[in-house]
Amino acid sequence: MFDWTSLASRALLLLILVYSSSFMFSSKKWSPKGLHVYITGGSQGLGLALAKLVARKGAHVSIVARTQSKLDDALKELEANRQSPDQVFKAFSFSLDTAKESAAALQAASDAHGGKVPDAVFACAGAAKPMYLLEMQPEDLSSGMTNGYWIQAWSAFAAAKQMVRENKKGKIVLVSSTLGYMSLIGYSSYSPAKHALRGLADSLHSELMLYGIDTHIFFPPTMYTPGFEEENKTKPAITRTIESADEGLTAEQAAAGLLSGVEKGHAHITADLITSLFRASTRGCAPRSNAALDFVLDLVALVGIPIWRRSVDKQVLAHRAEHREYLRTKGLVD
Repeated sequence: MFDWTSLASRALLLLILVYSSSFMFSSKKWSPKGLHVYITGGSQGLGLALAKLVARKGAHVSIVARTQSKLDDALKELEANRQSPDQVFKAFSFSLDTAKESAAALQAASDAHGGKVPDAVFACAGAAKPMYLLEMQPEDLSSGMTNGYWIQAWSAFAAAKQMVRENKKGKIVLVSSTLGYMSLIGYSSYSPAKHALRGLADSLHSELMLYGIDTHIFFPPTMYTPGFEEENKTKPAITRTIESADEGLTAEQAAAGLLSGVEKGHAHITADLITSLFRASTRGCAPRSNAALDFVLDLVALVGIPIWRRSVDKQVLAHRAEHREYLRTKGLVD
């Protein structure tokens, strides 16, 4: 596997200088203190970690998820992070996989906070089921788009409409993945959804500026959450091998990176070196997070990404005989 750490160390001094300069010219940061923050997928993983983080920063928090018992437990954790008796913490059980349910969830949270749309909507809900395409049933492919795209897109759809109606200059934040910049074996039902979210975020970034609404999208790497444990139940062995070079982030580390990017006003947010390199090399016309830093990342990615790609392709091709035998055992090929 390609040694990203070695490559990064060669540019360490320049990166430090760039980061230092970015603080010298930074503008005033956005803060969630005193604001109503709405978080889908807020009962566990990234969503819960983010909810606790903004609670510690003084926000009023609404969390949404399917399972009421998990929401009840999450509320107890939010209470443990309360900073003021005036903070309001609420939980709502909705499925979010239709426009109607997503709109109802947002309205319920709005009604519980004085009838006003939240100041910031973080769409963290979602799920993945990595597997070989040949193993999938049609519903596996379609549910990949529902769980990876529509469950967030409908929340953004509802939030944008309500924010515009109320003339709210808020924030809408989507959560993609490193796999929204690239992809690899095992993710044919998940990665397309994460690429689609990037397209939605870039479109909304352009359109919603008409109303003073900021749009952000987060591209986390592997996150060690309950969702990751569920993914591993179907994830092909070769996929796990390729991913082993990714150190990954805890939910708390990912939440900190996400919120930091939102506070700084970044359109595309990354929280690790590998994903930052993919961002630099594939961002298209998305605004740069930091022109000087992205220039350095562009140079590193110019060399590093092709090497990484060749390394992954070699691993996949070396897996060919083992994979063929696996397909035979499943009755998918003769």
